[in-house]
Amino acid sequence: MTTTAITNIGSLVTNDPAQGDGTPLGLIQNAAVVIDGDTITWVGPAGRAPATDTAYDAEGRAAIPGFVDSHSHLVFAGDRTAEFNARMSGRSYSAGGIRTTVAATRAASDAALEANLVRHLHEARRQGTTTFETKSGYGLTVQDEARALRIAAAHTEEVTYLGAHIVSPDYADDPAGYVALVTGEMLTACAPYARWVDVFCEKGAFDGDQARAILTAGAAAGLIPRVHANQLSYGPGVQLAVELEAASADHCTHLTDADVDALAQAAGTTVATLLPGAEFSTRAQWPDARRLLDAGATVALSTDCNPGSSYTSSMPFCIALAVRDMGMTPDEALWSATAGGARALRRTDIGILTPGARADLALLDAPSHVHLAYRPGVPLVSAVWQKGIKTA
Repeated sequence: MTTTAITNIGSLVTNDPAQGDGTPLGLIQNAAVVIDGDTITWVGPAGRAPATDTAYDAEGRAAIPGFVDSHSHLVFAGDRTAEFNARMSGRSYSAGGIRTTVAATRAASDAALEANLVRHLHEARRQGTTTFETKSGYGLTVQDEARALRIAAAHTEEVTYLGAHIVSPDYADDPAGYVALVTGEMLTACAPYARWVDVFCEKGAFDGDQARAILTAGAAAGLIPRVHANQLSYGPGVQLAVELEAASADHCTHLTDADVDALAQAAGTTVATLLPGAEFSTRAQWPDARRLLDAGATVALSTDCNPGSSYTSSMPFCIALAVRDMGMTPDEALWSATAGGARALRRTDIGILTPGARADLALLDAPSHVHLAYRPGVPLVSAVWQKGIKTA
């Protein structure tokens, strides 16, 4: 294989304290990274870099691990511009808006759904995202959920079965019947394409007992639980996620002290994934990242990219929001968008730049990662390597 050195890096974020300055970011100044195939084989001071077949001059730019977007909804058709416009004029968001996207998605061809997915993936990659999770949830029939997962699985290994996004309009008068479908025939059809099972545990979607039944059935089929928890109101989602050792409790906007304590106690198992794009797009209360971090919880940041409540694929934008409105430092926000996302996906090969890790990284047209929050809205990502291949 051809070896490549990315050298003359002004500031390198490794997320490995043993490789750098002892901080969680493991910073190395005037650094280099050596890639062999799809794997990082060496990081350290540029002056000590081993000889390689080729070299890339970073010209003093900062380098960071590729972003790990651990929560998105990218298999859909249409958009909800009218809903967003109305909401910005005073109407609050509710879970029912999902039905609009369900109708559009069911009507779309496989080719149209895949083309839309790929368009968003390219958009995210240009902004430094090298790993993404995505969900079903806009089909809500056996056939449509299975095809969504099949399409997603062709582009990522992090695929989530979310038949329990809302109760299907077809079962509006029989939610118990829909839970039976989600835990039965639909699960059987979808499990072969998925790694994860998720549920929207929220008023207007699924209550605690329904969510437990869905997640338990998914786990019995070999899928790992994650939970849409406590987004719109206080509820049982976070406690259920911890109880079932879910990989993540996502949103975590409305938390009691008991919820925060539970997430802190489960920091090695269940990650609190915060999705500030949703709060930005719905003018809702911001999650309190500072409260979670001070308690000792593990926190991830993700885009929640979806056409209704968070139509952004930009992890840098979410970092800026987290720093400005959620009490995170620039260091904490970057760690949560990289290593934190990897924890939420139970991965140790991504979100980190250290020997043996996957060669996923981004160069910033800036001398420091702090510019991600310092210069919000500016397209700072100048180059991206994914699995050792320069893609942007």
